[in-house]
Amino acid sequence: MFWIDEIAAEIDQAFPDKEKEIVFRDEKTASGKVHIGSLRGVMIHGILAEALRQRGRKAVFIFEINDVDPMDGLPVYLNEEAYKPFMGKPLKDVPAPDENGLPTGAVTRENNFARHYGNEFIEVIKQLKIEAKFVWASDFYEGGTYDPWIEKVCLHPAEIREIYKRTSGSEKQETWFPLQMVCEQCGKVGTTTVIGFENGLATYHCESAKVTWAQGCGYQGQASPFNGRGKLPWKVEWAVKWAGVPVDVEGSGKDHNAAGGSHDVSEAICKEILQAPVPFNIPYEFFLFGGAKMSASKGLGATAREVSELMPPELLRFLMLRTKPKQPIDFNIDGDTIPRLYDNHDQCADIYFKTLANEPVDNPDLGRAYYFAQLDQKNIEPHYIPRFSRIAFIAQISHLNLLDEVEKMKGEPLIKADKTEAEERIDFVKLWLDNFADDNAKFTIQEEIPLQANELSPDQKNFLQAIANALESEPDLDGEVLHGKIHELRKASPLEARDGFGAIYLALLGKGSGPQAGWFLEALDRAFVIQRFKDVAML
Repeated sequence: MFWIDEIAAEIDQAFPDKEKEIVFRDEKTASGKVHIGSLRGVMIHGILAEALRQRGRKAVFIFEINDVDPMDGLPVYLNEEAYKPFMGKPLKDVPAPDENGLPTGAVTRENNFARHYGNEFIEVIKQLKIEAKFVWASDFYEGGTYDPWIEKVCLHPAEIREIYKRTSGSEKQETWFPLQMVCEQCGKVGTTTVIGFENGLATYHCESAKVTWAQGCGYQGQASPFNGRGKLPWKVEWAVKWAGVPVDVEGSGKDHNAAGGSHDVSEAICKEILQAPVPFNIPYEFFLFGGAKMSASKGLGATAREVSELMPPELLRFLMLRTKPKQPIDFNIDGDTIPRLYDNHDQCADIYFKTLANEPVDNPDLGRAYYFAQLDQKNIEPHYIPRFSRIAFIAQISHLNLLDEVEKMKGEPLIKADKTEAEERIDFVKLWLDNFADDNAKFTIQEEIPLQANELSPDQKNFLQAIANALESEPDLDGEVLHGKIHELRKASPLEARDGFGAIYLALLGKGSGPQAGWFLEALDRAFVIQRFKDVAML
């Protein structure tokens, strides 16, 4: 059983009341451009909610943008000096940046730092067709949703300190209070310390040197912590969110689920202090991305928006969903990563199409990976899918019409779905070739015999002549069979693999390496290849 089906069945059984709406939840703090890794939690929760609905259950996925956390660090792409006065303020009270990384000045509910970056991430989620209810943390705080739970927390500071110590080994001072206040004078929350709570009022001090990243104003006062004037620390806040929404299903990354980590602390607070049920947990591994290399070599980062522009949404969904949650995803956009991802996707598509046709398949779970990756699962039409690497070869041969060549690959006229698939691949092939393909994948067919071909040895020339003879005697060899034939001819010669295949590329491209030989030669005009190899063999 595919992991989505398996976990959906577990959740279904965990909530036996078939009329209950199952609430999934995930969140992201909008402290800057959102990393691609944050999409993993979104996809896991969103797809599982979708799978529950397909099982006939009511399910909603709530995705929260946290806009009440303090600005406690500044992204490198923003002006540090200009944003210094705003450090320590809730993100919703910090100005959005302009194109130069400077604060824009005006702050409104719809135009602020958190909305700027949060809305950018929301647009990516919408492009992936994840059905979600988007909410902002400030709505829950200011609307009073958390007030009864905040009061419970404020009445049990000693018990919460004991939970921290018992669960995670973290010892809080006896004066530590599980609450911060938004300073009435300077508007900062990261610099305040609550020193008491009585009769619904919190006494607090905005300290000038509480943290290194922000400076408080020194104000001391007393105010109600309700309706958004108070802010809970993360592990306490997480438990309050579970109880206050309330949440039925919420997974989290491996760091939160480590022994004594955030989840253990929040779980104990939820059970013992709030006396509320703990959500069904789905621990998941990290999404690792070669962002450093990509940023240095391409001038790009590993943000969700940037990566979403590098591949179609179905492929990005497939990347996120093909791997079980407890297995890491290690992804680097450079080299042959994208072609291999496409190949994996296409293998799963083939299995799914065979399943629709009631043909036997060895691993139907792979077909489910393709199914859940599609944006419109109700209208999946079996169609011809050309290999990405084949399109990459053809796209670099200027005299070929790409759609005509795809039709030749298929062996019959293309239907509308075939053309849509091929045209999309052509666009992303060009993007990949321009930005991420390594030198082996890029080539220019030399119209004349390259000068480098004069350096070939007699054995290499004989090898090229043998390939030409094979192409003449067996004109219908496809790429895979031809690749195997070339290997046979090379083994029958005295050449090492590097010298044998190098002769092919030197004769055609003028360089010693190139794409996989069999599929490469198949994409070229057969008569041209035969004549070129014969001419080089005669040098």
